[in-house]
Amino acid sequence: MAKKSKKSQLTYKDSGVDIEANAQWVRRIGSLMKSTYGPRVISRQNAFAGMFRLDFDEQLFRRNYRQPVLVGCADGVGTKVLLAAEMGDFSTVGIDLVAMNVNDLITCGAEPLFFLDYLGVNAIKPDGMVAIMEGIAAGCKSANCSLLGGETAELPAVYEPGVIELAGFSVGVVELPRAVEPDRVTPGDVIIGLPSSGIHSNGYSLVRKVIKSKRLKLTSEYDDLGETLGEAVLRPTRIYVNAVQSLLRGYKRKRVVSAMAHITGGGLGENIERVLPKDCSATIQTKKWTPPPIFAFLRKQGVSKQEMFKVFNMGIGYVLIVRKTFADGVTRRLKRAGESPTIVGKITKGNGRAKLT
Repeated sequence: MAKKSKKSQLTYKDSGVDIEANAQWVRRIGSLMKSTYGPRVISRQNAFAGMFRLDFDEQLFRRNYRQPVLVGCADGVGTKVLLAAEMGDFSTVGIDLVAMNVNDLITCGAEPLFFLDYLGVNAIKPDGMVAIMEGIAAGCKSANCSLLGGETAELPAVYEPGVIELAGFSVGVVELPRAVEPDRVTPGDVIIGLPSSGIHSNGYSLVRKVIKSKRLKLTSEYDDLGETLGEAVLRPTRIYVNAVQSLLRGYKRKRVVSAMAHITGGGLGENIERVLPKDCSATIQTKKWTPPPIFAFLRKQGVSKQEMFKVFNMGIGYVLIVRKTFADGVTRRLKRAGESPTIVGKITKGNGRAKLT
């Protein structure tokens, strides 16, 4: 029987997956990961999983817990990554990926510990992908958490050329007695809003619909924006970890924060309702702040005001519900932490709904 020719033998690379390119990619991002490590990461060369110390006894970095509860989150950046691909600019979506997770994590008072990422691609092309990883590393540093590991999946049968899917996973910890539980919300509490940088990472299917239907150009500068449309829509999600953690650490005994909400898909109304007891309502005064110009720009393209508030954060990216007697003190602490807090509403007796006036 004749032997098969080497030319007729199929390889993994023939199917669209390049093992060597993946190995080079892993080596290339190693330094980015290590740049986020703190003393609690146990570094292991070529390990299959990352290790992170919960308690750490060295005096300089001492962290010991009495009743630790682990907190986990998973999220992505949605179709914002498609606009990044169209612009050829992936420098911000990595920050978005971290922000969407850690901002959720801290709503229960948790401290972010580490982050994991998933990149799904048609083919590994390091140039654009490195920018994503640089953004993820920058986001992790901003949130004081370690990029402990991740997965890059080269799946030519699943993803079209040029398409990148992003997902992230964050793990944090909170002392059980210090966990922020929404059932503490009571009538008379004050609602404090922290400003967003823009659209953040929700509502981009609508944004893309507007751009396509109105034939707008991402590279064009519009007077209403004072910058290109691409710059406005790719501005990264703000990370609120340092300000919120600084505030919570400032009140070691008193529990002045009743609840917190990350304002994502569904806007202010839906996300605030998630932390309201059934016998409380929230009233939000929308004239208390001025949204970034991108929202007026989208409104001008034909999106109704009601739809805008239903889909977007409208300039408030994070909300804290606090006891009225501590509202001034909380505001001062947030300002010292670099935030620009605004009292945007109050809690009243009601039916678990949020009303925007």
